[in-house]
Order: sequence, then structure tokens, then C-alpha cells
Amino acid sequence: MAENNLLNKLDGLVSRFEEVGTLITDPAVIADMKRFVKLNKEYKDLEKIVAARNLYVATLNGIEEAKQILDSEQDPEMREMAREELDTCNNRIPGLEEEIKLLLVPADPQDDKNAIVEIRGGTGGDEAALFAGDLYRMYVKYCEMKGWKVSVSSFSEGAAGGFKEIIFTVTGEKVYGTLKYESGVHRVQRVPATETQGRVHTSAATVAVLPEADEFDVEINEGEIKWDTFRSGGAGGQNVNKVESGVRLRYNWKNPITGVTEEILIECTETRDQPKNKERALTRLRSFIYDKEHQKYIDDIASKRKTMVSTGDRSAKIRTYNYPQGRITDHRINYTIYNLSAFMDGDIQGCIDQLIIAENAERLKESEL
Repeated sequence: MAENNLLNKLDGLVSRFEEVGTLITDPAVIADMKRFVKLNKEYKDLEKIVAARNLYVATLNGIEEAKQILDSEQDPEMREMAREELDTCNNRIPGLEEEIKLLLVPADPQDDKNAIVEIRGGTGGDEAALFAGDLYRMYVKYCEMKGWKVSVSSFSEGAAGGFKEIIFTVTGEKVYGTLKYESGVHRVQRVPATETQGRVHTSAATVAVLPEADEFDVEINEGEIKWDTFRSGGAGGQNVNKVESGVRLRYNWKNPITGVTEEILIECTETRDQPKNKERALTRLRSFIYDKEHQKYIDDIASKRKTMVSTGDRSAKIRTYNYPQGRITDHRINYTIYNLSAFMDGDIQGCIDQLIIAENAERLKESEL
């Protein structure tokens, strides 16, 4: 029976859950922070599976008990209650089985991380920069709705407004697992403000969503980092122009896949506090290296999953925003909606939900459960 196969898979995980629960209270494990963080993450993941398994077992037991009552009980009221219980439990089983199967499919290990989002104006000059600004505002409003924190690391303004490039960090729960679906080329079709003939132009902006690397994910020799400081530009009072709070780091990194050494340059003017800017520049350096080192992992996934919703391919055209028609089309799942103004005000969860459903369906199909 399918139920027994599923329970057999789950029984081994229950033993592991108990083992990990003991390990994370061991002082020797707690002292090894890298191992402790890894085991704590495993414990939380297993906890969800074990909770779903316990509910599944209780539902199967409910079916058996209801059948026994129907076989042995003569009282009409008891038989009616047993029939209702049997129907309820039978209806619950398919949903529980699907939930468990999905939990058993290995999740992207990066999903729980915070995210670094980079938006760059692409083809279309000033209009592309304006659209990059519109996308940034859309994500900020979405993050506010989710209760996530947004911190801008660096930006370059467009001549007519918007941004040629803006990089920001999003902090919160399962940020990367949600925002990763936004990686790719976003295309806009609208009449630019500078257009006198009323013609619709097509422009584009590229969004890259990277998982923010933890301290334990990447090894960096901090002694080899070259630091410079400079005065931050822009508004913010006299302190901005007098104190060298902006930081710039240079780091020579050898790509383990290609063997080529490249210089990484990162600037951060996020705060007026130089030590904080240094800390945030280091986080971006870790995330940049982590992303590069995991590109092979991303490529492997992409080659296995040709139709995958979130392959990590940043050159793929993923979505079109058509202003004259008030239409948004996500090309990965052929999903079209006509609420562009609300969408640009941050109401993007419905689209992300559809992408998650499509990916989950593919993950289930891929697994051999």
C-alpha cells in the first residue's frame, strides 16, 4: 500500500529527528558553532516532517477505528458518528500525503536565507532606468506588506530619474525562497514621458536575487582585503560630506571552478557609520563569492530541470508589464492578470503563489515518491 511505503520512509526520519534533538543539546556540539547551526537547521526541517507524519498516522488510526465501530456496533448514533469520522479522515488523507511528499523532496538549501537584490536598467536608456526605479518601489512595498526589512547598499541614479542600478538587502523569514522567482529580465511596454508621438516603447530591466551568505558559508582571508574610505555623497546634513563613512573593498578571489583570479570591488554607503558599512560590505563580498561558487550547483539544477520555474537563469525573459492594456504576463507559467496598478504597488503575492504551485508540481513529478 502507498500509505505503508510512505510510513516506511518516515520511520527512519523519526529516528534521525530524535538523534538530532539529542545532539543539539550536547555541549560539545554547541561549542562547534558551524556544526550546531547545521544541525539546528536539520532539526527544524525534520520537525515539520515529523509533525505531518504524526497527523497522518492519527488520521490512518481514525480510519481503522471508524471501520471497527461500523463492523461491531449496532447503535445507529454510534454508526452515524463513525461514518462521519470515516468520511472526514478519508478526505484528509490525499492532502496529507501530498504535503508529506512535498516535505520529503529536498528543498533548496538557500530558501531560508536573506536576499541581496540587484536591479539594473537594461535596453531602453532613460526609460529603462525609470522602470528599474518602478520595480524597486514595487519590491519595497511588497516587503513592507511581508514585514521584511529593506536596506539599500548602493545605487546609481538615472539621468531622468529611477536607477541605472540599485542593490539592496532584504531581511526576514524565507526571503530568498520567495524572491528568487523574481530573477530574470522584466520587460515593460508603455509610452515614455519623453515620447511626443504617443508611441509605445519596449524597455527592460534585469533583476538578480542572490542568497545572502552566512559567515559559515564562505571562507575569506580578511587580512587580504584592501580597504579605502571616502565621503558619501547626497543629502543628509553636514556629516555626510565631512566624515569618510563610505567604504570600498578590493579582494582578489580565485574561482575554484575556472581557476581564474579576479578582483572583486564593492562599495557601501548604506549608513553614516563606517564600521557598519564595513560589516555590510563584507556580507556582500561573502554573498558574491557564495553565489559564484554555487553557480555550478545552479547550472546542475537548470540542466536537470529544463522547465523549472526558478532555474536561476538571470538572462531569461520572465515577465512583461504592458501599461496600455494594464496587463502583466509571466512567461514561465503563461500566467496573465489585468491589475497592473495594484501589482506595481506591491501586490505581487498572487503571481508568486502561482509560481510556487508550478514549481511544487514539478518537484513532485521529479521525485520518485
